[in-house]
Amino acid sequence: MVDVAGLGVDFLDVRVGDILTMKKKHPCGENRFLVLRSGMDFRIRCMKCDREVMVPRLRCEKNIKAITRPEPSPKA
Repeated sequence: MVDVAGLGVDFLDVRVGDILTMKKKHPCGENRFLVLRSGMDFRIRCMKCDREVMVPRLRCEKNIKAITRPEPSPKA
């Protein structure tokens, strides 16, 4: 949880590129989504059917079960 601008509002640390596992499934049957944009709302893409959805941040955070962050690639 991150306190943004000292307002007393805590947000989850969700970044572009994260994979969100949601509590509810998309109509296609998948419950994993890729984060394309984060801010006061999220643009997420279904990992199965590639449908993109804009969801308000608070509604999305309420439905997140797990956040998977890809490992950074080692610099050569």
